[in-house]
Amino acid sequence: MDVETHDSTPGVKQVIIVNNALKLPKGKLAAQVAHAAVAAFLEADEPVQRDWLADGMPKIVLKADDEEKLLALEALAQAQAIPAYLVADAGKTVLAEGTITCLGLGPAVEDALDALTGDLKLL
Repeated sequence: MDVETHDSTPGVKQVIIVNNALKLPKGKLAAQVAHAAVAAFLEADEPVQRDWLADGMPKIVLKADDEEKLLALEALAQAQAIPAYLVADAGKTVLAEGTITCLGLGPAVEDALDALTGDLKLL
């Protein structure tokens, strides 16, 4: 993919929200966040992908209290056409299959993401 920027999308970023109720081990947490980041990126339109890559791939990792919060955020994001990907674990290591670990949002316009996630704390 050509990473050359163009004039379209100002201020894009990505937000990953972790299901903090799970208290995941660091390695598992890192893997789940990576799944969310890559999968949400693939959900975005190509011009936004290019802008985000050209801008250094800005992202932030936040925490949510539980799975219900992630599901609610995913629904809100979908209603606003914000790229979203909910990660459900494969169940091969420390979690049961289907456990929702995190949600990737964007890349998308910062203001839209901040409106959805502004009440969450940094991980």
